[in-house]
Amino acid sequence: QIQLVESGGGLVQAGGSLRLSCAASKRTFSTYAADWFRQAPGKEREFVAAISWNAVDTAYADSLKDRFTISRDNAKNTVYLQMNSLKPEDTAVYYCAARRIPVFPTVASGHGAVSEYDYWGQGTQVTVSS
Repeated sequence: QIQLVESGGGLVQAGGSLRLSCAASKRTFSTYAADWFRQAPGKEREFVAAISWNAVDTAYADSLKDRFTISRDNAKNTVYLQMNSLKPEDTAVYYCAARRIPVFPTVASGHGAVSEYDYWGQGTQVTVSS
């Protein structure tokens, strides 16, 4: 069992930046692809970004790829999400998730099926004020 703990959320003004972290409890996390999702009040959980186990490949939601960057440091068992030029519509709880997959989908449509993920974090709140 791997525990995932997100951090780095908070309140930021529109146009600002935040970097979220997802720390895993075991080194085996380095063999898992990792994704970020978000869920706004009253809306379904949506895919944000993903990174392969070795950080060679990434995938992004089309609407976010110009502002968000996913990365990972396997030596620290941590995945990051750098969010720039934040907008009020980015307000949501952000979740980290992990899964083991033989082939990493490099398109957003290959991500997002919540049931396919092995582990989830508890989420971190991001609030962007206008």
